[in-house]
Amino acid sequence: MDASKEGQSAAEMILDGSLFVRACLRKPVDRTPVWFLRQAGRYMQEYRDVRKHHSLVEICKKPELAAEVTITAAEKLGVDAAIIFADLLLPLEPMGLDFEFAAGEGPVVHHPLRTAEDVLALRTDRADALAYVAQAIEKVAGHFRDRLGVIGFCGAPYTLASYMIEGGGSRNYIETKKMMYRDRIAWSSLLDKLVTVLTEYCLLQVQAGADVIQIFDSWVGSLSLSDYREYAFEASKRLVRAVQAMGVPVIYFGVETAGLLAQMAQTGADVIGLDWRQPLNEGWRSVGATHAVQGNLDPITLFAPLEILEMRVKEVLRSAGGRAGHIFNLGHGIVPTTPVENVQAVVKMVHEFRLEDAHA
Repeated sequence: MDASKEGQSAAEMILDGSLFVRACLRKPVDRTPVWFLRQAGRYMQEYRDVRKHHSLVEICKKPELAAEVTITAAEKLGVDAAIIFADLLLPLEPMGLDFEFAAGEGPVVHHPLRTAEDVLALRTDRADALAYVAQAIEKVAGHFRDRLGVIGFCGAPYTLASYMIEGGGSRNYIETKKMMYRDRIAWSSLLDKLVTVLTEYCLLQVQAGADVIQIFDSWVGSLSLSDYREYAFEASKRLVRAVQAMGVPVIYFGVETAGLLAQMAQTGADVIGLDWRQPLNEGWRSVGATHAVQGNLDPITLFAPLEILEMRVKEVLRSAGGRAGHIFNLGHGIVPTTPVENVQAVVKMVHEFRLEDAHA
C-alpha cells in the first residue's frame, strides 16, 4: 500500500480511493469507471514498437519496460485503471516448470505435470523470484499516484493447474480432468502449492502499490458446476480471502462462466467479472447485490461501426441500471487487430454517460 496512507482508517482510505477502487467496493461514484482486459497489446503501435526489440517474457522481466507499456496504454486510452503488464504463467518458473511462447501457438510448458511425483517436485519457496513484477508495479504506482487505480493480477489455481498439466491451452482439458478425477491427493496438493505461491506473489504486488488484484480463472468455464464446486472452488476461495486480508479488493474473472457465477460469488470476491454471453443485469442477478461486477462488452464489438458500438456500450451501461459497483470492461481481452480509435471512443462514451440517464 502507499506509504502516505499509513495511519488512515480503512474507511478513510476508501473515501480517498480512486474512482475505480471505490466502484470495486460499491461506493458512490459520479460516473462509471472503465478499463480494458489486455489494454496493452499488439493492437497498439507503441507496444508493437517495443516488441520489435523484446520478447513478451523479456518485457515482463524488465520492470522499466513492463511499466512503460502499462503506463503508455492507460494514458493513450484515458482509462481509470492500469493493469500491470505481466503474464499468467510467470509463477510456473520459480515452481520449477519452464515455458516459452511458441510463434502462433501461445505458451508451451516443456515438461507438463502428469504424475503425483511431478507435483511433489514443485517448489513453493521461490515466489520472491517474481519481484520484477512488484518492481514494475512500484514504478506504475509512483507514476499515477492517486490518479488511476493500479491493478496487479495472477492466475487462479484451476487455470494455472490446467496449463501446467496440459502443457499449454486445450480444447477439452483431458489430462487436467484425468488427474482431477483419478488422483485427488495429487490434485489437491497441486492446488495447495499454487495457493501458497500465488498468495506470496500477490503480497509482493500489494506491497509494491497494487490497489486491486484481479484473479484470472480463464479456463474455469471448462468445468461443470458440480466439478467446480468439488475440485476448484475451495482453492479459489482461499486465494481470494488471502488477498483480501492484505487490505485490497479482489476481482475474480472467468470466461464462459454463466452457470458458475453464483458459486464464484461465494468465494467472497469483491467484484465478479462477467463475459459477454448474457446481459449484464442477468449476470449481476446471479452474482448477487452484495458484489460489484465488471464487464461486459463483447470485444469483437470494437470492430463495429461507431453507431452500433455506441448502442452496445449504452446497452451495457443501462443494464447496470446506475447501481453502485459497476466497472465497465470487455467480456474478454482486446484482440490484436482492434482499431485503437474505437477503444478510445468507448472510453469517451462511458465517461460521458451520466448515471442519472441509466434508465433513459
